[in-house]
Amino acid sequence: MPAAKYKFLEQQAYDFGIGNADDSSAVGTLRVKPSTILWKPKGAKGKSPWFSVGLDEFAAWAMKQNYKVNK
Repeated sequence: MPAAKYKFLEQQAYDFGIGNADDSSAVGTLRVKPSTILWKPKGAKGKSPWFSVGLDEFAAWAMKQNYKVNK
């Protein structure tokens, strides 16, 4: 069978809005990419308002905090 001319593409990043637990007002956006996690605070302006951290560095930070949670 010949290869298809078109295919479905996976998303390259996933965006999540983050809000306060008490009143659900937005505080920023979290963007998860295959190799990095990006943070954009609400109201950030300019050409490059995103702050980034590599996944390895983020994993090390998360493990160091040692907050265990139940699902």
